[in-house]
Amino acid sequence: MLTRPDKLKLHTLLGNYANVIALKDGRVKSDLVEWDFPDYPVPNRGFKPMVREHKFDCGELAIVTYLQAREYGLPYVLLPATVVGRGQLHTVAYNSERGTMKPSDLNGKKFGVRSYTQTTGIWVRGILAESYGVDWSKVEITTMEDPHVAQYKDPPFVKRAPETKQLPQMLIDGEVDAALIGDKFPDPRFKTLVPDAEAANKDWALKHGGVPVNHMVIVREKIAKEHPEVVEEIFRLLKAARDLDTNAPKGALDPYRFGVEANREALERVIDYSLKQQMITKQVKVDDLFNDLTRKLV
Repeated sequence: MLTRPDKLKLHTLLGNYANVIALKDGRVKSDLVEWDFPDYPVPNRGFKPMVREHKFDCGELAIVTYLQAREYGLPYVLLPATVVGRGQLHTVAYNSERGTMKPSDLNGKKFGVRSYTQTTGIWVRGILAESYGVDWSKVEITTMEDPHVAQYKDPPFVKRAPETKQLPQMLIDGEVDAALIGDKFPDPRFKTLVPDAEAANKDWALKHGGVPVNHMVIVREKIAKEHPEVVEEIFRLLKAARDLDTNAPKGALDPYRFGVEANREALERVIDYSLKQQMITKQVKVDDLFNDLTRKLV
């Protein structure tokens, strides 16, 4: 909504990341945009309201959630601005108390993940299949919650754990053999399924056009049509905040890439993974994810 004739107030979902904090704390200023940041300590809890209720004017969204919601007419446009990107392989754990495991040992075993449609999970399954010999048709997948997009239904081979279960405890108890646990493991018995996972992440990024994309920014379609200058300003502000994060790696290891070309290879790959894993029903070209305005932003 308009707060002054020259400023647009945007209800915005955005985490407190080092690459955006200068925008949120006011160091990066705007004459066109005023921000309204609701309290979402964990931004992914805002993804369901974003795609189901269209609650926000602007914000971050997991790229696979965007690809899925786009098929159902999500009234938002995508900006080529990555606010969360990372290597993925360090997030998968096994319980070393039950013996050692390597990725190919997953074949014939059980794997746990928060949601089948979780973007990190799509990346992990794709990379492990391509580079580590995992045949996911031979792995039993158990999830803990439903997808963000209401219209999407998990494939029939995906199992749902009882609501009383917690994924780390299931890994401890041997109910799953490996699981996507996240950046930090809560138990010293948990070890990365991929040995030296951080080095493997870097190697993968260098060979495949960059760090995998997790969250990009979307803007309400109505705002993009009526105020294209605001969309350009949002992109400028995000980029300026990113540039103030001097600790972020650069080049192929840069997790916060801006512009279509800088993100093209990662987007092509996550589209391919999403199609193969039944997240989306149709192939889509990277250029078609953007409109005439956002496609030109660099």
